[in-house]
Amino acid sequence: MTAARAPAASQGGQEGQALVLGMLIAGVAIVVFVRYFVVGQVVAAKARQVHALDAVAYSGALVQARALNMLAYTNRAHVGHQVAMAHLVTLGSWASMGGTQARQLSSGNPPSHLIAMMFGEHHGAAYRAASKAVGLDRLAGTHDELARAYASHDRVVHTVLASVQGAIVSTLPSVRLAAMQAVLARNYVGHPLADAFRLSVDYDHWPGYVQRHSPQRTLQPFTANVTQRYGFLSARNHTEVNAWLVDGQCPAARHQLRRRGVTEFDPYGRWQSIDTQSFHALRSNRWIGCYFREYAMGWGWVPTSLSLALSRSHADDVPDDFSAQDFWRWVQESTDWDIFSGNDNPLANSRAAASRHQWPGGGLPAYFDTANDRGHDAVGFGLTLQGPGPDGVTVFTHSAAQTFFARPQPRKDAHHERANLFHPYWQARLAPHHTQAAALERHP
Repeated sequence: MTAARAPAASQGGQEGQALVLGMLIAGVAIVVFVRYFVVGQVVAAKARQVHALDAVAYSGALVQARALNMLAYTNRAHVGHQVAMAHLVTLGSWASMGGTQARQLSSGNPPSHLIAMMFGEHHGAAYRAASKAVGLDRLAGTHDELARAYASHDRVVHTVLASVQGAIVSTLPSVRLAAMQAVLARNYVGHPLADAFRLSVDYDHWPGYVQRHSPQRTLQPFTANVTQRYGFLSARNHTEVNAWLVDGQCPAARHQLRRRGVTEFDPYGRWQSIDTQSFHALRSNRWIGCYFREYAMGWGWVPTSLSLALSRSHADDVPDDFSAQDFWRWVQESTDWDIFSGNDNPLANSRAAASRHQWPGGGLPAYFDTANDRGHDAVGFGLTLQGPGPDGVTVFTHSAAQTFFARPQPRKDAHHERANLFHPYWQARLAPHHTQAAALERHP
């Protein structure tokens, strides 16, 4: 009986060995599970941080796009004010001519019936209508309504628009950073370690991308191109020729009624407008033959700078009348006018120069546009976000964004339009981070 129980005792002594092995395996499994759980938490934290940083970068690019589009709208506002100023200057010279024509009509020099007889009743009626413009030239005075309206536009251009552009360019980096930090904070509302996130700018193409330029670069030609679209600002030149034979010495020559007017814009953005009308009576004598005796009917010149010179033929010292001397003799002795085949109104121009209404104006201001040496259609920046992860791990993420110029529709001439600050076609997009892209190139 004793020999039969011995194997059972030996078998019972080996019980529990599998439990030890199982505990060891379970411990390893728990460690692996915990490690995988931590790794999963890190991956989740990094994914959240990547999405947050992409939102931050895109928001910064949107701020840039809005700033560049605002600069474009401001440049276009510059042009809009210049168009208004051109119309005001032209109205000024028209008003001045109307007032002086009313005075000439009342003095009968020349008489309205003579104009109607030689050039048609419609011209005579137009001349007689000047009687309603008595005193109209006072509106073009330096301190009157039109001049004050012009000065108001000029003040907006030089104080409001110029200062707005300067503020946008100088403050954009700080405004962009504040917007990005606000977006980052919104992505981690309630996070226990929200204050531990650190956002840094790795590179930034904004400095120098937008620069201040003189108006002659783009603003002046762009404005000149726009004003050409307005018929009121176009040249106001017309010559009416009488059909009668006047003198056998010059059978092809005739009496003329000349209307002249032009609105001009110099490279510095200073406007001037002149309007004149004169009756040129064909005369002849034995000393010089046939010539045109000019009778000024109306005149008006409005320059917006003391340094602007009248580019039309004129003289600085013209007699009030020519009762004491012959017109042709005075012209030969005192001027270089062409009274034989010329087509201008030099006497009316001289009257306009003598009674000019000089309006105060500063011309075109400096403005902001993309730099001369920057042909890039995009301006970007790169970011790094350092944030606290699980189990004391620090998570680093990178992102980048660009503001790019793209027309919504192709140009009609099929030409590529380079990035500029005259068309508000700036948009935002995410972009590859330059540091990461360089690392991938080094380690394919």
